[in-house]
Amino acid sequence: MTSRATPILLVEDTPSLARVYAEFLKKESDGVVTVETGAAALEQLADGVPRIVLLDLQLPDMHGMEVLKRITAQALPCAVIIITAHGSVGVAVEAMRYGAYDFLVKPFSADRLTITVRNAIERLRLAQIVETFGKDLARSRYHGFIGSSLSMQAVYRIIDSAASSRATVFITGESGTGKEVCAEAIHRQSPRAERPFVAINCGAIPKDLMESEIFGHMKGSFTGALADREGAAARADGGTLFLDEICELAPDLQTKLLRFIQTGTFTPVGGSKLEKVDLRIICATNRDPLREVEEGRFREDLYYRLHVIPIHLPALREREDDVLEIARHFLADYAREEGKGFNRFSAEAEQALRAYHWPGNVRQVQNVVRNIVVLHDGDTVTPAMLPAPLGAPPANGHGAAHAHAHSPPAHSPPAQPPLAQPPSPKAIKPLWEVERDAIEEAVAACDGNIPRAAALLEISASTIYRKRLAWQAEGKI
Repeated sequence: MTSRATPILLVEDTPSLARVYAEFLKKESDGVVTVETGAAALEQLADGVPRIVLLDLQLPDMHGMEVLKRITAQALPCAVIIITAHGSVGVAVEAMRYGAYDFLVKPFSADRLTITVRNAIERLRLAQIVETFGKDLARSRYHGFIGSSLSMQAVYRIIDSAASSRATVFITGESGTGKEVCAEAIHRQSPRAERPFVAINCGAIPKDLMESEIFGHMKGSFTGALADREGAAARADGGTLFLDEICELAPDLQTKLLRFIQTGTFTPVGGSKLEKVDLRIICATNRDPLREVEEGRFREDLYYRLHVIPIHLPALREREDDVLEIARHFLADYAREEGKGFNRFSAEAEQALRAYHWPGNVRQVQNVVRNIVVLHDGDTVTPAMLPAPLGAPPANGHGAAHAHAHSPPAHSPPAQPPLAQPPSPKAIKPLWEVERDAIEEAVAACDGNIPRAAALLEISASTIYRKRLAWQAEGKI
């Protein structure tokens, strides 16, 4: 489906605004339909045709959020952009949780509207490609990624689809989820794979040197500039420029980056000659970029220039049993590197890996497995080898000495802590029961809206669907 062929449904009950918005959108689509009520919007959407929906929240017959909930509940193939004069961070977050693609606060410019709609059309196109190829065989390895969970299969397919495009990619995810791995995967899959991939961490370079790092500088342009220096933009010409932790950029440099993205040209620090490059920009952050925009730390116009193809990397706790695949991979690598004999984890050790919540994600798994291999030897990793907080704290060595140093004097009777009563066996539920009850309570509290329940539980919606299907098949719900 081409951009011009993508229909747009405008749900706006103020006729004068509807005419203005429809005029703005004429260049973006051949099919702009305007309705004034939520009921009319739902009637238009009943045909199941993929489309962009511009949805006002204050409608005469129902609240726009109710229309959004129905679109999500029925899994209609739409990219919904909320438009409202009553914007707030809370309303925006709620809209995103119910599946909205984006959120615009009135009044907004024609440029802001058209950029948002173009980005939504591209996102919708990629979603259709992912849906079309959604039954591909699962992959457990993909350009540096390890894992065969459903959430990662979706990531792999988005990368497949986005790689051939020139569109900017915006990667989000917690620290340690593999954002640079994702950027490199997009580069390797793209027609630019043979050209340079240049990465810059915007949070690791002093603010006064960042402009020089990106755009280069001329000799004598500042103290210490002893020679001309080529910046990352020039080095990435023909290839890909990856800007990690993009939300750390200073406001003045955000302005220069926006101009660079719009024109493809830049001037080195201290220079006078305009230089032009051909490159693709991929950026990443572990923050919530929309909240950074709302709180004034990140330019709104830059956000919409960069946020064309968003990719969210799931946390490791949302990736089913991927932690075991990752841990086995690193165990084999580090055992070979350290000359140790490890080749497997015991069943008890694997259960401990599954049960832990991994706040540091894949990077933390690397550190844990490296610790095990360096400090122990054998062919099997046992629970006793797992470092804290996965395993028990050390009972001797430094920990024991520390405890001894703080023990009461010999003449004082040691304090006896009260004995804890062991829980009654009847009070302990199997772990699957606790998990099932938590999920079912969340789904019920959200009126059956599984994506919203998943957001509140901080897991992926696919995890809920998969677990409920399994419990139904086993007669547990």
